Amino acid sequence: MSIKTKQYTIHEDWTVVILGFLIIGISLFIFLPEVPVFKWTNVTDLLSDVFDSENLQIIALQFIYLISIGVIGAFLIGKSVKNFLLGFPIVYILTIIALIIAGNATIKGFNLEAVIFSLIIGLAIGNFFKLPEWFRSALATEVFVKIGLVLLGTSVIFSDILKAGTLGLAQALVVVLSVWYFAFWLCKKLKVDDELTMMISSAVSICGVSAAIATSGAIKGDSKKLSYVISMVLVTAIPMMIFMPIIAKYFNFPEEVTGAWLGGSIDTSGAVVASGSLVGETALKISTIVKFSQNVLLGLAAFAISVYWTYTHNKSAEAIASKPTLGVIWERFPKFVIGFIAASLIFSFLLTSEIREEVKDSLKNLQGIWFALAFTSIGLETNFKDLLNNNSKKPLFAFLIAQLFNVIITLIIALLLFSN
Repeated sequence: MSIKTKQYTIHEDWTVVILGFLIIGISLFIFLPEVPVFKWTNVTDLLSDVFDSENLQIIALQFIYLISIGVIGAFLIGKSVKNFLLGFPIVYILTIIALIIAGNATIKGFNLEAVIFSLIIGLAIGNFFKLPEWFRSALATEVFVKIGLVLLGTSVIFSDILKAGTLGLAQALVVVLSVWYFAFWLCKKLKVDDELTMMISSAVSICGVSAAIATSGAIKGDSKKLSYVISMVLVTAIPMMIFMPIIAKYFNFPEEVTGAWLGGSIDTSGAVVASGSLVGETALKISTIVKFSQNVLLGLAAFAISVYWTYTHNKSAEAIASKPTLGVIWERFPKFVIGFIAASLIFSFLLTSEIREEVKDSLKNLQGIWFALAFTSIGLETNFKDLLNNNSKKPLFAFLIAQLFNVIITLIIALLLFSN
């Protein structure tokens, strides 16, 4: 079935920067949304605190706030505003259910965050029910994740970026180069076709979905193959997101090492954030910075892949004459990283500590709800059947083996660079 696309008015990454700073501006100068209560121990607490009329009003007001931001985003990037208005309330309700479950004191004792339950609920619905195409097209997973990441910049002091970013960039260079070439070699050995080989190698080594999309664009890849690679990325990110923090805790890795390991190994930004949240604030910040360090390399990688593909798969004079320029680097560069850094600079140097403290809880709540909405959406759009196709075994094996290599080599480098 073909998927119709619209001409985007503004690039998605620039849109999330605009939306992120719109939220920040509203919080600083106009309106500071209250934080809903989701914490409860027993049924009495649930009824008196969570389902209290005043708290329900806060949740309803938050819904109006979020859907208003989302509508602006849908309009700017060319998505159907009507479909978004119809689909978002469903995603929001499912996400609130996840937040309520995660708010239980017993659940919190197991250090399980709302994003895990968002994902589980989404997967249960997405895999057992056939969702209409209009609803699936209304899901804005990448937008939700990236808005949350821009808002995360408000809690990251810029000196932390300089400190961890240098080490993160060093780690990213080693990991990206070694993992990419290992994945490329493995795919060739398993006779995976060239397009899948390029997309798998980039997805495993750089930054998952974004890298797969950028690589597909660079080589003009088949959309079905791209969807398959994205499915592998999303599905494998789930167990990695849950079990890697458990392994790190069992071996008593420092939070800095754990964050670097998570940020360098897990392929999706949202899963990195979720897994970092399970460990602690330091791990969350380091994992995000390390992931951003890899994201920075995306433009360079896409440029190199474009040149390689042009000269190895289309050697006509016309194709060579139109070979990629340095503009490809800027085109593929993840612009939302600029929003993250700008937010960090503003909150590090331009605002007083009193103002930061005043808006901190509200912005952290908004950051968390965008991440939770993203993982509900990921669950809804992920179908495990795509990985059970007999024709998909070799690429799947290649992806899994390369991912295991990625996990091991990244842990070794994280221990070398981030251990005190």
